[in-house]
Amino acid sequence: MAALSKSIPHNCYEIGHTWQPSCWLSFLHITRGALEESLRIYAPLYLIAAILRKRKLDYYLHKLLPEILQSASFLTANGALFMAFFCILRKLLGKFYLWSPGFGAALPASYVAILVERKSRRGLLTIYMANLVLLFCITAAMYMFFFRCKDGLKGFTFSALRFIVGKEEIPTHSYSPEAAYAKVEQKTEKQEGKPRGMNIVALVRKLVDSICKHGPRHRCCKHYEDNCISYCIKGFIRMFSVGYLIQCCLRIPSAFRHLFTQPSRLLSLFYNKENFQLGAFLGSFVSIYKGTSCFLRWVRNLDDELHAIIAGFLAGVSMMFYKSTTISMYLASKLVETMYFKGIEAGKVPYFPHADTIIYSISTAICFQAAVMEVQTLRPSYWKFLLRLTKGRFAVMNRKVLDVFGTGASKNFPDFIPRLDPRYTVVTPEMPIEFS
Repeated sequence: MAALSKSIPHNCYEIGHTWQPSCWLSFLHITRGALEESLRIYAPLYLIAAILRKRKLDYYLHKLLPEILQSASFLTANGALFMAFFCILRKLLGKFYLWSPGFGAALPASYVAILVERKSRRGLLTIYMANLVLLFCITAAMYMFFFRCKDGLKGFTFSALRFIVGKEEIPTHSYSPEAAYAKVEQKTEKQEGKPRGMNIVALVRKLVDSICKHGPRHRCCKHYEDNCISYCIKGFIRMFSVGYLIQCCLRIPSAFRHLFTQPSRLLSLFYNKENFQLGAFLGSFVSIYKGTSCFLRWVRNLDDELHAIIAGFLAGVSMMFYKSTTISMYLASKLVETMYFKGIEAGKVPYFPHADTIIYSISTAICFQAAVMEVQTLRPSYWKFLLRLTKGRFAVMNRKVLDVFGTGASKNFPDFIPRLDPRYTVVTPEMPIEFS
């Protein structure tokens, strides 16, 4: 309680926007930097999502840009309004307390910002937790179970999983071997009469078929054209290619900026480790899931929705190839959201209006409190994201002054002292410099 009541008299220039005495200009600097970074994040993200969802031309002409701008505005508002409330709180309180420069400024900023975002995207966000791979394994297991259940998933989530794992894994609801066998025979007869063009794709397919020509296929399996072995191999090749191409596309803007100054960097567009890591992640996820599903069909002689829990959990190990906190936490939060609304539909969970908005605001405020007072407790990936969003300005806060609260605020910045203009300070700077 003593720490909570402790205060320091410094103004917002001395603590927060140390690069610029003006609160208004500092707000504009943060807004401009955050908007640039937000557009760089959301533009390719929405474009790739539109392609995967096979959107029609009307969407690209009338809806794509507004959706990009809306989400970019949300992220921009989160960063810019934090700076605004940082200054407003200082003016209202007359000093800084332990909670005010981080949690106090971020809570209203996050609440207002999330209202800008589309309601369908207001996922339940939480602060970082648990082991990353284990969390993804559990999340993947539940997602795949809901995917296999009747009316388990809808909309984009269902479409995305259908694209990733293939239409052969669409819910079958305890498919019987006899029914499956009849469809296999019917499908085979139709395929025999179709000529195949000898292009590159056909040659690769023929090669894989020849390797796995005599492989087994259980009668419950719905992959009519392939045996179980080739089915897993083709799944890996397909999603590895998708992951590789996605990562290449994301690196194009950065590579072309150096087209004339460093043309050799264009090679990194195709031979970058991250390209192969994302490909290995997606490819192994699909192949492990499909392989486990086929194995369980052989063992149990039945196609059951419960298989998806085991297969999804094992497939989650693929996160080791591409350890992304962003992917893991986003999917986990969306899973919580899905389960929450399913509980509401079943009448087993009470409905709390604006629950997603409130939880997002509180969890984000906690993260910002840590970013101001205890940077060492944040995951490096989240800290780097904050630096990108603010063009590095989050790192130039005067954290040595905040050490009085006992949180070790300057632990990661032992030698940094901002160069402040003493004409705009309340307390004489530790190392004053002359200004003309």
